[in-house]
Amino acid sequence: MYREQFDTAIANLAVSNAGEGISPVFDVLEPARALMLEAEGLDAIYQRVPALEAAGFFRGSDWDFPQTLAPSLSAQTVRQGEPVATLVESLSQIRLLAVARGDYQHPSVSPEYAHHFLAQVMAMNLDLVVNDLHEADRLRPDRLGYAVRNLYHYLVQQLGYEDILQHLVAEVWRVLAQRPIQVAGVKHMVTQIAVCLHSANTVAGDDALQLVSALFSPTQASRDDPGIDIYAERLAAMDDATLLQEAIAFAQAMHKTGLVSPYMPCFIRYLRTRWNALIPTALGLSQTGADAFHCYSALVHTLIDEALFVETSQAAYGLAMMLERGILYSPPVAPSLWRQVRLSLCETASEKIVAVFGSGRSPECFLLADVLNLLGLPLGVGQGNYPTCQSTRALSMWAYSTPAELLRIVAWAARDNEVVIRFEGDSISSRELGAGLATEPPVEVDAVSLVTVPHLDRIYFEMGRRSVGRGEDPHKWVNAEFHGDQVGLGFRIAVDVFTGGLKDFEGFICDFYAAYHPFYNGDIPVINPQPAGIAVTDSASRFLGWHAITIQRLALDPSQVMRVYFFNPNNDSGQDWGQGILTSTQGHGELYGEASLPVAEFASRLYVFHYDPLEKGDPTTVPHDEVRRAMGLAQASWASGR
Repeated sequence: MYREQFDTAIANLAVSNAGEGISPVFDVLEPARALMLEAEGLDAIYQRVPALEAAGFFRGSDWDFPQTLAPSLSAQTVRQGEPVATLVESLSQIRLLAVARGDYQHPSVSPEYAHHFLAQVMAMNLDLVVNDLHEADRLRPDRLGYAVRNLYHYLVQQLGYEDILQHLVAEVWRVLAQRPIQVAGVKHMVTQIAVCLHSANTVAGDDALQLVSALFSPTQASRDDPGIDIYAERLAAMDDATLLQEAIAFAQAMHKTGLVSPYMPCFIRYLRTRWNALIPTALGLSQTGADAFHCYSALVHTLIDEALFVETSQAAYGLAMMLERGILYSPPVAPSLWRQVRLSLCETASEKIVAVFGSGRSPECFLLADVLNLLGLPLGVGQGNYPTCQSTRALSMWAYSTPAELLRIVAWAARDNEVVIRFEGDSISSRELGAGLATEPPVEVDAVSLVTVPHLDRIYFEMGRRSVGRGEDPHKWVNAEFHGDQVGLGFRIAVDVFTGGLKDFEGFICDFYAAYHPFYNGDIPVINPQPAGIAVTDSASRFLGWHAITIQRLALDPSQVMRVYFFNPNNDSGQDWGQGILTSTQGHGELYGEASLPVAEFASRLYVFHYDPLEKGDPTTVPHDEVRRAMGLAQASWASGR
């Protein structure tokens, strides 16, 4: 019965969407929900995926662009969303299953992408398969919890535990290779891997075991995951030789994966009372980091005491990487960190942090922990669900090149609920401005971004407003004032701001090579990372929008290919931009957090960049073949029709 109702609803939807009437999309959902509760119902939905798409079921919604969906939000929607959203998301995941298995070809996503996506979503909700339903799931209206559980059993049945785990483990390692600051989602996935291995009696490979071990049992004394209290008792009974073995094991696990076990803060805080000199070993510091530790021991000890707890365990990695960078030797940084340690947060900042991170520790503790994470991993910050790539890019640039400036911005935002930045001689205060681009509540951002980005976003938006009407792109003036003196005064844009058409595109490409490519600019490296803008395309090379990035450096990769290494603030730099352009995050000489592409492929998506006009080479020396290749890739994708 429900199959006939489902077919009728799809047919009516197709007829309606072919005309101009009101689309009866909701009529599809009720028979779909009923089918999800039947033994063979999900298979019936699967077989009708092409018909659903052809009828325009997803048209006009976010689900019409599956390449832009976020796995974490999809996992949350199917589990906790409103009934309509849950059902639409469920149908979308069945559609992606058909893509992953090769039974349906979608123009925007590849089978590999669909597989990766489902692996992540399933990892976050894998307890639906290996455990009984939670009370919240059982109490969802219209038996939605049971319908979703059936969906996940179906997905597992079609993809297989081993297949899911294989892709999931590879995905976790791929994300960790970028060393993100926010790893809550990754830790959740690793937790689900551990649950699956335990409950499903699945054979695990070394890659999976390394992840689970790094999080739950990185050392000999934590091998059986005894819990924090029992582990603390074991520490008190250890001799020095055993403590040394524990320290080495913690360091190895942390640096191998980028994950910090909750046992590590317990260990380091114990060392503070017994053996401070062993802390550099536990943090895995090189001679550079150890020297900084000993030179600024009072500060480092205070940072540990104030910021490193089970709830903020990742701060151990942030602290280690910050010491390795040697930025404490920059005179303003240490006093700026002392100010941060003693900072009292305003009510607004405190409420924001508590709402996202909870009250297990003070808001000051969570903020200080993420300050350490950002200073240690400046290319690990992500914009979350904020449409604020410019502000996130600024945080990264300041943390990378001018950390004292970052700490000043954080202090203003957290203490005063205000940020002030000068623009062409005038001071712009965030307190006096309305909302910018960030209108949605924050999701998946660190505490520093949570507190500062709304202020920065308003100021960036206001700078843009003041620059309108000058006959050129406002970024020419805004980027230099917003990001600081490190931004080159030269400015080049490929698009006419009034018509949207290309403007001297060949000259634009030649100037980029002459300004950045070591072979044509006199072998001058990128001194300070520079803001740039790219035209983002999907896997079908279709234009999605403009996006802010940072050019970090240009260098030959291990295969002697000249590549652009850049920072992308969108949480995951590994992307498919179509035409075989796959942004790489590892294996081609990337440093943590960098994405990279061969120069011509990168230039084909570039539409604006800054440079130093006094250190620019001769554009006429750039090979025509290279320029034509970059132009051709652009004109066959985002620049088509421009």
